[in-house]
Amino acid sequence: MKPYIISHMMTSVDGRIDCPMVSQLSTNEYYIALEKLGLCSKLSGRVTTALECTAVKEETMPEAGVPIGYESIYIARQSEEYTIVVDTYGKLHWQSDEADGYPILCIVSEQVSESYLEKLRLQGISWIATGKERIDLSKAMELLYEHFGVKRLAIVGGGHICGGFAEAGLLDEVSVMVAPGIDGREGQTAMFDGIKKADCNPYRLKLESVEKWNTDIVWLRYSVKK
Repeated sequence: MKPYIISHMMTSVDGRIDCPMVSQLSTNEYYIALEKLGLCSKLSGRVTTALECTAVKEETMPEAGVPIGYESIYIARQSEEYTIVVDTYGKLHWQSDEADGYPILCIVSEQVSESYLEKLRLQGISWIATGKERIDLSKAMELLYEHFGVKRLAIVGGGHICGGFAEAGLLDEVSVMVAPGIDGREGQTAMFDGIKKADCNPYRLKLESVEKWNTDIVWLRYSVKK
């Protein structure tokens, strides 16, 4: 079993997700819609977390030491919701065990050092370590459901982590808030990015609902065709 997984993103009309850009086109609509998704743990990638999360103390190179080398789970405390961070090599260091009012839970690969995980334990931060070279997202989601009781999960950034979940076939729903503006700058990350598959077969969606807000934002919700 795994959680019900929703990708929830705010984009420009051309699908770009740069936070300073979309903040010029919107106010708090993204977070209002996020609340409407119901009780969900929130998951972000390392880059988004480092930029947006005030609980991050610093970002460094991976800590030297003996890699843990096996699947490991540590539950610091149980909660109805978690702030979940995907940090493959353990580059983020923390100044709190909570973010956005919920316990932090780190998902890392088995390449992280034993000493890094010990620091998390001493700070009261939970973790899931799975995947030899990179995180095994499918297994991580199973462990998240089984050991932490996470039934619903919202991915809130960024584009590469959304792409990784799409590539792994883990998404159940795509929630898109299209802001009334165009970015167009070269090199900006798209809502789904970094997928390595060489073919061009799209991930097919079924439109479930459309809402036009009075700020000219359009909220689209799709189910993912399996």
